[in-house]
Amino acid sequence: MTSSPIHAFTDDVLADQDAVGVAQGIAAGEFSAAEAVDAAIARLVGVDPQLEAIRRDDFDRARRRAGAVRRGGLAGVPSAFKDNIPVGGLPMTEGSQAFPTTPKAKNGPVASQFLATGLIPIATTNMPEFGWTCSTESRTFTTRNPWNTAYSAGGSSGGSAALVAAGVVPIAHGNDGGGSIRIPASICGLVGLKPTRGRLRAGDSARMPVRIVADSVLARSARDVATFYAEAEKVNRNRTLPAMGLVDRPVERTLRIGLMVDSPVGKPTDPQVRRVIEQFAARLEALGHDVMPYEAPVPRFFVDDFSDYWGFLAYMGSTQGERMFGKGFDASRLEPLTHELARRGKASLAKAPVYLPRLAASSIGSRVAFRRGPDVVLTPVLSGTTPQLGYLGPEVDPSVHFDRLLDLVGFTPLANATGSPAISVPAGLDDQGLPVGAMLSATHGAERLLLELALQVEQAHPFERIQDASLSARQ
Repeated sequence: MTSSPIHAFTDDVLADQDAVGVAQGIAAGEFSAAEAVDAAIARLVGVDPQLEAIRRDDFDRARRRAGAVRRGGLAGVPSAFKDNIPVGGLPMTEGSQAFPTTPKAKNGPVASQFLATGLIPIATTNMPEFGWTCSTESRTFTTRNPWNTAYSAGGSSGGSAALVAAGVVPIAHGNDGGGSIRIPASICGLVGLKPTRGRLRAGDSARMPVRIVADSVLARSARDVATFYAEAEKVNRNRTLPAMGLVDRPVERTLRIGLMVDSPVGKPTDPQVRRVIEQFAARLEALGHDVMPYEAPVPRFFVDDFSDYWGFLAYMGSTQGERMFGKGFDASRLEPLTHELARRGKASLAKAPVYLPRLAASSIGSRVAFRRGPDVVLTPVLSGTTPQLGYLGPEVDPSVHFDRLLDLVGFTPLANATGSPAISVPAGLDDQGLPVGAMLSATHGAERLLLELALQVEQAHPFERIQDASLSARQ
């Protein structure tokens, strides 16, 4: 497999525009939604044999939607859905061979809110089974990183990230239950926001004992993420949270930013990642912000609690699959990691009355910590560099796989437990020329502040482009 970057950017109507640029071009009559969708489909057909990013195409319906009158601030922009939300007319299989392939009768609440922004999905995207791990690999597909196809695209929203990074679509759906938006955003050079719990409509995650999953988007620009949230808020606003509106200008005040390079509950951060994050911190200081060392008040038992909860969810999914996911669910076809997590979950069921309340209470602790501490906390997204394909693959012993996973995700799960917002923004490149993301976290309801800061960083230091990396690789 080639190590050169793979991308679909060309001189068609999409060019190298972000989602806002495409929507503006359609609104101005420079090209039609149909032309935009056809261009995205052509791009997908051209690069997906190398990337393996899509689960199922939805080309015919996308073309029909493009021919209809569209409303919304992102009207006509081609996009994609991750394969773990109900989308009418398509199966939902969560990256697994165990699920029935019966098409869903109607859109779920997440898909409905996304479609109302005007986005036109052209496909559903690959993910690892149930989203348990942070690399989009399975026994039936391997999604590759467009920056270097020997490496992982991240997970669990890796298929969506690969499409956006490769220029197939400018924005795509993802969701995040332990870093599943922020991780692929980080290692594919994208912007990925995990919102405050309840900011957007919820699907099946609303029934979780502790709702750790949040739906969102991955995009190549901060303004695309901001525009999506402004449009989504018009469809459904959670009035228990501060309104976001359209974030269209950078932050205009000095922020107190806490810098935490090493995880308080994980292994020390890799030197390459440390270098990039410290350089990013220096940029924030140059922009006028006060950056200071910070140590998050995270209890040591948090890792065990979150791991036990992962296991609990796997145990419920594997034993109650037909009731939860429909007739035809076949647990015998689940992958080894799911079985291992379910085994751990069953073994720790007696601890559920302890770890579930502690995870739920972390929300209060997070609010108190931000009230007393910095405005924003800066950390890496991952403790290590992007893994090569196979490091977290289906052939790895599942116990080893899980230990490797814990070593990598020392930062992201906390925001899932607390329900607070966190965003990954491109911070630089590692020694292999792969993107490294910086994670910016804030208190509940502070997505607007995070997006304002992301806009400021992007304007001052434009994000690395895969097209430039591709050119360098050929020289």
